Amino acid sequence: MTASHSDSLVVLFGATAGAYGAKLGSDERELILLVWQVVDLHSKKVGTLHKSLVKADSLELSDQCREVSGLTPEGLSKAEPLDRVLQQFSQLVSSDLKLLGRSSYTLCTDGQLLIRQVLHPEASKKNFLLSDCFYSFYDLRKEFHTCYPNSAPVKDQTIKSMAEYIGLETDETEEDFGVWQVKTMVAIIFSMLSETCNCRFTDSETVKYKYETGPCSKSEAVDSETVIRARGLPWQSSDQDIARFFKGLNIAKGGVALCLNAQGRRNGEALVRFVNPEQRDLALERHKHHMGSRYIEVYKATGEEFLKIAGGTSNEVAQFLSKENQVIIRMRGLPFTATLEDVLGFLGTECPVTGGKEGLLFVKYPDGRPTGDAFVLFSCEEYAQNALKKHKEILGKRYIELFRSTAAEVQQVLNRYLSTPLIPTLPTPIIPVIPPPYTIAAGSIRDCVRLRGLPYTAGIDDILEFMGDATADIKPHGVHMVLNQQGRPSGDAFIQMKSSDRAFLVAQKCHKKMMKDRYVEVFQCSGEEMNFVLMGGTLNRSGLSPPPCKLPCLSPPAYAAFQTAAAVIPAEAALYQPQALLSTTRTPQASAAAPPTVTYYPAQAAQLYMNYTAYYPSPPVSPTTVGYIAAPPAAVAAAASATHTPMLPQPGALVRMQGLPYNTGMKEILSFFQGYQLHTDSILVLYNFSGQPSGEALVTFPSLDLAKKAVAEKNGRLLGSRYIELYLV
Repeated sequence: MTASHSDSLVVLFGATAGAYGAKLGSDERELILLVWQVVDLHSKKVGTLHKSLVKADSLELSDQCREVSGLTPEGLSKAEPLDRVLQQFSQLVSSDLKLLGRSSYTLCTDGQLLIRQVLHPEASKKNFLLSDCFYSFYDLRKEFHTCYPNSAPVKDQTIKSMAEYIGLETDETEEDFGVWQVKTMVAIIFSMLSETCNCRFTDSETVKYKYETGPCSKSEAVDSETVIRARGLPWQSSDQDIARFFKGLNIAKGGVALCLNAQGRRNGEALVRFVNPEQRDLALERHKHHMGSRYIEVYKATGEEFLKIAGGTSNEVAQFLSKENQVIIRMRGLPFTATLEDVLGFLGTECPVTGGKEGLLFVKYPDGRPTGDAFVLFSCEEYAQNALKKHKEILGKRYIELFRSTAAEVQQVLNRYLSTPLIPTLPTPIIPVIPPPYTIAAGSIRDCVRLRGLPYTAGIDDILEFMGDATADIKPHGVHMVLNQQGRPSGDAFIQMKSSDRAFLVAQKCHKKMMKDRYVEVFQCSGEEMNFVLMGGTLNRSGLSPPPCKLPCLSPPAYAAFQTAAAVIPAEAALYQPQALLSTTRTPQASAAAPPTVTYYPAQAAQLYMNYTAYYPSPPVSPTTVGYIAAPPAAVAAAASATHTPMLPQPGALVRMQGLPYNTGMKEILSFFQGYQLHTDSILVLYNFSGQPSGEALVTFPSLDLAKKAVAEKNGRLLGSRYIELYLV
């Protein structure tokens, strides 16, 4: 049994099959050794010293482990697994306490790593619960520094340095590995308990039993030294899954924020806020640890980034999230006519919603129109699981998707839909520059190469080093890093070479060559192919998939939040020629002379801030190894005043289709509206960021009456296996 102020300590030491010392637990290796001894703080007596080997799932030992511990795979193969060793540990500690006449105890370890970075993560992966004693412990290094303030900083302390500081004479070679460490720690504790020091073990370290959910306000101060970014998460990961990945470390309340992409779907990243910088630093040591079969990258992040994702200002959301310890489920694909009663009826009595109607939050556009999303609160895991079983069941004529969600995701989704129109909030100041003679190439000459699989931390210098001697054949301003929707490196880059021969040689020489810890694929390609990818298309073995802007993709007219008096191209789309973005092939008027291309870069060229929409790709970054020439005022005025007419279907009455199968083409839509005098120019299929069909289309009918007739007759009809919803725009 443990207590907040215990009368005994259990001095505990452990080792893994891998790294030792300051890197203990950083390599995910399993525990192979535990040594412990009970210490009576009042009588200063000790119990029996116990040493137990632990059988790991993998008996492979690192060279450092073999050298330091002297253990062998053969010896470990006869040991018990960790769960049984910990059962024996509890029994033996209880027996020793009884002999000493004591009842409560707290663990005491050399630093934080054994408890936080080894025992808790391993128990979590092996799906067994640790006893309560492992959720509270004393860090001997911190206690020692409190007792001896002039000793070395806590992070630099070791058992040996602490012993030397107080003048203990010990010989590490005389004892078995682990035994010497525990005996020396006990001697250090007795020295700290002496009358000259009078150290009292009162303030123990704690490990949170579970992650606590909760809202976060944008006005809240978040220390940047407490935030990390986790990348590579499975898309279905919940905040509890992420908390389990960081088991043993204390995450702040509501400190897990799952990041969403431009379509409102999870992008495999999360921002995690810890209670203090010490916990954050331990989290960084879990870089490339595994969640299932995937390794997770862990990087430093800022408080500003966390608030951008998790912070909210809506009173409605704050009230919705004020009920603590609730399981949040997100519903997606609701009919726009669905009411609170419809959703409660869909969920049924087997999964009652917390507070009834108060436990439901519909997501709406600024003008009050429903988006088809909603969040639901459940009081326990059982009810949430029952709700998740209804995934893809039918409500009305739509199948409904259900996912686990988080408080941060609620804030993020509401912030996105309730935000002001995009155009007034574009980043400023933006300065236009005229590119030098070498511009992004076009045409079918294969004088470019594509690099795929770059480390996310790779920069221009890394690419130039990777290219080696071939850097002399790169055109000025010829390296283009491709960014994703969040403005971060996507792992791709394009390089313009001076000739197709040089591009061929580079592709042959550098293909699958290593950069840092990753091999990079290098392919020869043309300027046209490069432009397709830079504009958001895809290039693979199957050929080219056009980018959303080429197809084109445009903001649906029904979304009033994004309408402006005049059609405006977002600033991040200004990198491309207007005719490449907004085709005019379907408009009868002759196109006006295009203004000269103006490339936009931020005032600080080294850092490009991305503000993107769901319908235009982020621009690439070109390295600034050569200075740019500032654009004259006339160019600025021309760029600011230039207007473009988005490509829309032929004039007439517009009908919007929703719920299309993703493989639907022109032929299927024409067949669906057979007899309504349509042709291919009447149909515009909408695409998402990746150039994939979004499940929606815009159809222009010759007259309003014909459009109304089509909506009345065809709304709710099947196309393939999907019910199609039709709306007059």
